[in-house]
Amino acid sequence: MNKNLRFLVNFFLLLVLIGIIAYPKIRPLFSSSSAQQGPGFQPQQRQPLSVSAYIVEPRELREFIRSTGTLLPDEEVDLAFETSGKVVGIYFQEGTHVSKGELMAKMNDRHLQAQLQKLEAQRRLSVEREFRQRSLLERDAISQEAYDQAVTELESLDADIELLEARIAETEVRAPFDGVVGMRYLSEGSFASPNSRLARLIKVSPLKIEFSVPERYSGEIGPGFPFQFRIDGFLEPFAAQVYAVDPFVEERTRTFRVRGLYDNVNEVLNPGRFASITLQLSETSDAIAIPSEALIPEMEGDRVFVYRSGRAEAVYVRSGIRTEDRIQILDGLSFGDTLLTTGVLQLRHGLPVVLDNL
Repeated sequence: MNKNLRFLVNFFLLLVLIGIIAYPKIRPLFSSSSAQQGPGFQPQQRQPLSVSAYIVEPRELREFIRSTGTLLPDEEVDLAFETSGKVVGIYFQEGTHVSKGELMAKMNDRHLQAQLQKLEAQRRLSVEREFRQRSLLERDAISQEAYDQAVTELESLDADIELLEARIAETEVRAPFDGVVGMRYLSEGSFASPNSRLARLIKVSPLKIEFSVPERYSGEIGPGFPFQFRIDGFLEPFAAQVYAVDPFVEERTRTFRVRGLYDNVNEVLNPGRFASITLQLSETSDAIAIPSEALIPEMEGDRVFVYRSGRAEAVYVRSGIRTEDRIQILDGLSFGDTLLTTGVLQLRHGLPVVLDNL
């Protein structure tokens, strides 16, 4: 018991000693605090925040869609023979223009030509026989059956000739449309089959432009919709029009494909090139458009700060079209309002502010 009492006395004396040593140092603090809390004490006022402002005025606002696409030929086909045989003639130069129906290459058809000559000779005889039989029939010198047999023979020869001419046509490759022929893959004297590619024929005027657009714009873009595209190496954009819209929306990207046409009259552009697409959806001449940095997205909605009576006032707004640096405000602001555009993360409702640019 005496030991515990002695410990308590020593602890108390130690506290008193510490207090005597520390009192001179903390006394000014108490004195200063007492003086500030005296009858004449005034709490320190918040300093106004210096910010920049923007007067809301009618502004022209355009909504754009930007995408990327590829230039495609209007038509393209791999030229090939329809039958097998030896190539005896190639009649085009690589990289040159050809016209529809122009003979591009020829395969050996001497045996077919010989058969055709034989059938044509037989047909001439058959025509003369039919003429004689018809004359005899008119005088009732032969039966109708005899005349019908002569007619059938002539028609059979005509069918055989037509079939042979079709087989001869299979030994020729002709251009199916006007275009530019590409690289050649066969030579004269080589053996070709329907699987052997002769060359590729491309129609480069007009050109197709294929690109994708987000699904939310599916109701706004249709045939005839104008757009512009840019190509590396050309300073000015090119104008084109949409001619087809794919009705199917791709599930993975949630986009739909669009194709446009560009005249490419002078053939300055080539298929396969990359294109930057710009579509203008709408244009408003008297929109309330504010700088993007002035809008603060929150859980309750988007809000901005306006300047009223020397203080910042928070206003909730409803936004619309968004561009690269502007946002359309549909509700919450009026023309003539003073919108605060800097220091928005430091602003609080009712905070005093000073405009540094107005």
